[in-house]
Amino acid sequence: MSFFSNSAAPDRFDAAIVDLDGTMIDTVGDFVAALNRMLDELGLPHVDAPAVNAMVGKGSEHLIHSVLRHVAAPGTEAALYHRALQRYLHHYLDVNGRHSTVYAGVPEGLQALRARGLRLACLTNKPTAFARPLLTAKGLDGFFDRVFGGDAFERKKPDPLPLIKTCEALGTSPARTLMIGDSSNDARAARAAGCAVMLVSYGYNHGEPIRAVDADGFVDSLDELGPLI
Repeated sequence: MSFFSNSAAPDRFDAAIVDLDGTMIDTVGDFVAALNRMLDELGLPHVDAPAVNAMVGKGSEHLIHSVLRHVAAPGTEAALYHRALQRYLHHYLDVNGRHSTVYAGVPEGLQALRARGLRLACLTNKPTAFARPLLTAKGLDGFFDRVFGGDAFERKKPDPLPLIKTCEALGTSPARTLMIGDSSNDARAARAAGCAVMLVSYGYNHGEPIRAVDADGFVDSLDELGPLI
């Protein structure tokens, strides 16, 4: 049975744009490791995985602001921010991929999309310098025609600009492109860009129930997408 409405019929898709963190790879362990190294240098308390899970998804800058608001003394966030971001990026480059795992069904799902002739792009709010090595380390880079990080365009998801630009790079139109993600960021960007959107039921949705998000459908694993496309 198709999850898609008539306006987003599967036979209309020429391409798919796939989110990274929380959609293809569980990267919370990497985030926690890098953040806690940063916090050690700043003399601040550690954060744990449940707290970080609710903070990720809107780019490194937003993550650092959120963490500092969570652990730093009120009124000190602004003074700490720039050093915190610099040290976080330094440490993340070192731990990238060490504490992360590919979700079950991801390679199979990507292969099914490619087998149907879809062009694929990875679009993430993670910096490009982190996204590309992570995909390579996990053996997923070969599935994608293009990879764009959060620094690739002037604005990040949930703004529609990254999706529109990614469609242009793939040579497809938003109406013929499926967005696959794990959060309201992905869904809001897709809706504004004119893409259909499928969300996975796991991942990081800022601590909110994923099935409350406006989407065309939900899957529990990317390998469920094959019969739908």
